[in-house]
Formats: sequence, structure tokens, C-alpha cells
Amino acid sequence: MNDKIAFGATYAPMGAEVAVHDCPADGAVPRDLDGGFFSVGADLQYPLSPGNIAFDGEGHVRVFRFQQGRVDYRSRFVRTQRYVAQDAARRLLMPMYRNPLCDDPSVAGLSRSTANTHVIHHRGRLLALKEDSLPVALDLESLETIDPVYDFGGQLPHGTPFTAHPKICSHTGNIVAFGGEAGGPGSDAIALFEIDRQGRKVWEAQIRAPYAGMIHDFAVTEHYIAFFVVPLLFDGERMQRGLVPYSWDGSRKSYLGVLRRHGDGKDIRWIATPTCGGSHTLGSFDDGGRLYFDREISPSNPYVVIPNRDGSAYDAAGGTSYLYRISLDLKNSAAVVEFEQLYPLIAPLPRQDDRYQTVPYRYGYMGCPAPDDPVRWKPVCYARIDHQTRHYVLWKAPADVSLGEPLFVPKHSAAREGEGYLLGVGWHHSDGLRSDLYIFDAEHVGEGPLATVHLPVQAAPQIHSWWVGGQEYPQRSAVAQVDAKA
Repeated sequence: MNDKIAFGATYAPMGAEVAVHDCPADGAVPRDLDGGFFSVGADLQYPLSPGNIAFDGEGHVRVFRFQQGRVDYRSRFVRTQRYVAQDAARRLLMPMYRNPLCDDPSVAGLSRSTANTHVIHHRGRLLALKEDSLPVALDLESLETIDPVYDFGGQLPHGTPFTAHPKICSHTGNIVAFGGEAGGPGSDAIALFEIDRQGRKVWEAQIRAPYAGMIHDFAVTEHYIAFFVVPLLFDGERMQRGLVPYSWDGSRKSYLGVLRRHGDGKDIRWIATPTCGGSHTLGSFDDGGRLYFDREISPSNPYVVIPNRDGSAYDAAGGTSYLYRISLDLKNSAAVVEFEQLYPLIAPLPRQDDRYQTVPYRYGYMGCPAPDDPVRWKPVCYARIDHQTRHYVLWKAPADVSLGEPLFVPKHSAAREGEGYLLGVGWHHSDGLRSDLYIFDAEHVGEGPLATVHLPVQAAPQIHSWWVGGQEYPQRSAVAQVDAKA
């Protein structure tokens, strides 16, 4: 049975960890690609319980490791506290997405993290993220779990939610992050924190959202933090019934919230907008007087797996998202939020050159359906967009292939924006979901792959991904020293 995870490719649950050395390739794998292309997605440890959704699969991390024109592949389940407990019991113990009322008593006090949504690199570790829990720390080379509840040296209390979409400040390299429902399920509190390159918490604050709901992503600029909150609301009645505790309330407004970085949060300003949905940020920046927040937006509920509170059927057209620029005059207290659609492409998972996460940027990349494809959820193209010219180019995958989120990799440490490679995985539906890795010149995506790396099996599922350059891998001796101190 195939499960459609978020907005990515269709895949079949694997349940198998895979290692492949010297993957065969068509074309020449660039020899200057040195590092790891990491991804994580939701895989099923045991079959889903009735009423649960595929978002609740266990985190399955994979890496394509590039060295000297060769590519090795490895995948491992993240050994979260939840995974280990269920593996020992040989059954589900936390059987419902974000609903602790359904948990078996034996797992009381354990982290509920599935670590299945995103991965980033921090201080020689890979951090696997799920927005309702603290990160899980993994070894970059082996993907073995090192710390199932990574609290940054005790600086974040256990139980602290940590976004799946932290931003890396383009100037300092600090992690800027938040935690939604910071006071527990149904809380409207949002915790904010910033962690420097050495792992020290250098700032924290707390704000209140207009309502309690699932906040998946946000925006960080040099001077501001912004949230676009949509009415995907916590639903206590559904929680009590043993169901996924969220529903879409189309009668509520959406809100843009803006506050200054490094303040106490008391300046938070919430501005109501027409009701709309969406989840992911492409990029954001400010020019001192105006905030620019580029993200995908849908007219209504973007998640087919989340019910509408009024009982109406899911609206596929209303759940389809396009890339918009949200902007606000920061100096005018009476200013309204402005929306501008940027491209005619369906854009649920946009990515940029991650070196530009908090500053002005020009290029973006995304997996998207072909413009004339009626299957709105199935990405079969990679697009490169250019904000300066408002032009885009597309590459379309071979027939019967769907694509995962693409990732930009700079050609070298001093590469200009957009100079480098675009990496993305395709699943062959007519070949048992066997997978290929496509490698593009990021400045010439429309010309097709420079090389195609073949796996003999299905790649582990993917939601989001991250690049770790070879120079960022710690020496074995340094890793041992860190472990000895832990």
C-alpha cells in the first residue's frame, strides 16, 4: 500500500535499513561534490493504527555520501525513545499522531518524537527534527543515534517543542528556532530561542499566538522574526475521542505576526488577513522599513489528512499552494499585509540556497507538478526560479517518476548565490519505486542532469533535506572527545 507523505513523492513503507557502496551512475558525478546529502521522512515501524495518519511514521534518515566522484548510500531508522520502546515491545505504544492520551502507560515520560520531518547540521552532529519535541542527535557517518533527546547541554528543558524548520542566520551561523504549543497541547504560547555555533543559548523570549494551532514554519530576517499563522487548530474534542487532535476552521482569519529579534517579545504585532493555508517558507528578509516573507500559500486547508471542523469534504483546489510574497510596511502601524503571487507553479516545498536564509536572495528551487498536470500533488518537475527576472525554468522527470524535495549545494565555500549543484531523488512507480539521484548544474537545471546515480532499491522516504560539506565532518578523534564529555 502506498502512502502519500505531505507533498512529496509517493512511497511504500520500507522497514529496511540499506547500505550501498559505489552506487553506479550514468554521466560523471562532479568530483568537487564532497559531503553528504541527508534527508529524513516518515517510515512505518508497525502498521498505522485506525484513524492515524502517515505523518506519524518513524524517522528514517538517509545519506548520499559524495567523495572523489563516488557516491555511497546509507539509511537508518532514528532510534528515538519512542522507536526503542516500541521495538522492545514489538508493537505500537504511541499509536496516534500528537495525541498522548492514546499512549500506553509504559511510555509515560518518554519523548514522543518521531524525528521524521527535517535534518540540520550542528557542531559535528546531524539533528533529526520533529516540531513537537527536542531534536535527536545522530552521527554524521554512521547515522547511529547518539542522543535521543538533544537539549543543547541542558539549556532546553525536556518536553520543549523545537521547530522542524529552524533558520541558520546568514551572518552569525546561529540557529534561530521556535516551539509552538510551548505550554503543552492546546497552548497558544510560542517559545523563541537562538543558539550560537558553540551550542550556547544566547537569546530567548515567549509570545502568544492568536489561537492554539499547528505552526510549522516561520521567517527570520536580520532584524525581525515573523509567523504566518493559519487556522489549523488544536481540537481538544478530537483528542478526547482518541483521534488526531487538529482540524481546519475556515471561519477563522489567518494572521501575520512580527516582532524584533533579540527583544523580549512584547512588541509582537498580529495583523489579521483573509483565511488561507500553507506551511513552508522559501526565504525572508527586511530592508529596515519593510518585511518580505516568501512562502507557499493555499486558499484553504492544505492537508488532505486533516479534517475540516465544519464537516465539509476536503477541497483539493483550495488546498493547492502557490508561492507568494507577503510584505508589510514596518513603520506604518496601520499598514495592511500585502500578498503577491510570484509564479504560476504549484509550490508546496520551495527551497533556496541556505546560505541566504535571513537576507535578500535571488534564486529558489522546488519540485512541482507540470503546469498542465492535473495530478496536483505529484511533483514531476524541478524548477529554478529567479526573483530578479521573475523567470523560471523546468526539467521534467522521466515518465512515471515522482520527485522529492530538491536541495541546492554551493560549488565551493565562496560560490556566488546559485552557483553549484541541485540534488534530488526520483521514485520509479513502474519499477517497484526503485530510486535514482539526479545531479544538476543548478544554473542550468533545464538542461537535465549532469549525472544520474542509481540505487537497486527504493530510497528511504523523504520530507526535507540538508547538505553537510566534507569540511564540516568532524575528525574521528574530535568526535570521540565530544562523546567522552557527554
